[in-house]
Amino acid sequence: MKALITMTLATLTGLAIRDVPEPPAPVSPLRGTWNLLAADKILADGSRVRDYGNAPKGRLIVDAHGRYSLQIFKSERPRFASAGKAGGSGDEFAAAVLGSSTHYGTIESDAQQGVLRFRIEGASFPNWEGSVQQRSYTLEGNTLSYRVPPRPDGSIPVSVWLRLEE
Repeated sequence: MKALITMTLATLTGLAIRDVPEPPAPVSPLRGTWNLLAADKILADGSRVRDYGNAPKGRLIVDAHGRYSLQIFKSERPRFASAGKAGGSGDEFAAAVLGSSTHYGTIESDAQQGVLRFRIEGASFPNWEGSVQQRSYTLEGNTLSYRVPPRPDGSIPVSVWLRLEE
């Protein structure tokens, strides 16, 4: 009889626990739609120059759970002479690829360490896919700024974003 009561209580406890909703995941402090303000790079001598031209274009969209999509484009990319993308020349393809950076995945912020972690699922540069990249960042009001790790030439890319809406 004790075994039956114990089994019944265990079953009821299991059913009760199953029906307890999980606590909601914390909302990402980066949630929102962001417009690119700057895509620069810091050179070895400390000077800051434009990395994606004089008027770069870009959008970063982060949902409440930290899923993101990011696009940066050099506005001075030349248009293809051909009406179709497949008809581009080698120089046109190079300018299109080197004048853009896009990736998506999940992003998390560690405010105490001042670090963003991009878990990249898909990217215009295939070598980034499946990687986790860290960037030092600051978030002041609706302005997000982060530094990418140094490139092989020693320059450090810097992106600055303005939140348009949450």
